[in-house]
Amino acid sequence: MTATLDQARDLPLDAHVHTDLSPDSLVPIDVYAALAVELGIAELAITDHVDFDPRDPAFEYTSFEERERSVRQAAERWADRGLAIRFGAELTYNTSWDADLRDHLARYRYDFTIGSVHDWPGSPYVRSRIPRWIEGRGLDEIVGPYFEQVAAAARTGLFDTIGHFDVVKRYLQPYVMPAQLAAQPDIYEAALRAIVESGTGLEINTSGLRHSVGETYPPAAVVERFRELGGVRVTAGSDAHRSDWLAWGLAEGYRILARAEFSDLTFRRGGAPVAIPLPERFALA
Repeated sequence: MTATLDQARDLPLDAHVHTDLSPDSLVPIDVYAALAVELGIAELAITDHVDFDPRDPAFEYTSFEERERSVRQAAERWADRGLAIRFGAELTYNTSWDADLRDHLARYRYDFTIGSVHDWPGSPYVRSRIPRWIEGRGLDEIVGPYFEQVAAAARTGLFDTIGHFDVVKRYLQPYVMPAQLAAQPDIYEAALRAIVESGTGLEINTSGLRHSVGETYPPAAVVERFRELGGVRVTAGSDAHRSDWLAWGLAEGYRILARAEFSDLTFRRGGAPVAIPLPERFALA
């Protein structure tokens, strides 16, 4: 079956959504809520950015209290329309601010947490540094610092899921292409094993289908390897920053999970993890 890459309809969950309380989105939460009702998306996790380095854009961009108030009030407004809205966060992880992140999560409670590694300040993945960084290095050395941070994030046990597992491939284009990474699957292995051993979930993030990489973060082969290694928890999110990105490509993400023989998403609503069955139509895809 050929994937239809547009805003999906009739799905139980989009677990990665950014509102205007993230510095890189201008979308009010009610715009997403109205669209979710129209599309038949039953549940949203609002996961605005939380950064811990003063040089990063979401550092103190808003307060925990403001973010929680926005989501909880919207959840009340939209409950009678059949939409569930959960209070989550995408927390940028790096070993440099591990202590600050732990302190934050000790003081504040979220329904659902995504731990993500981005191109942190001083990293080799800042656009201006990449040409010099890759010179004379093998692919494992090029991506090594990124995946070391991903593995460290998983080993903390702090997160429900690891976000956009291999987004480093976006930073590296056009110097390193996704096909080169796919040709060396061993570069993913240590980070995947860390996620499995920690019991953390793996997110299939469909924003890569909108980007020039043209594939999910991570791609199907990596999701299948996660399953082979014993991974049991998966989530799915569009990583929307605009209203027309809500649930975009998400049906393909669900389809990839079903093909890897996952039958459920693992989500958290502030308590114990719950299983959300994939719609039956994906088992036939």
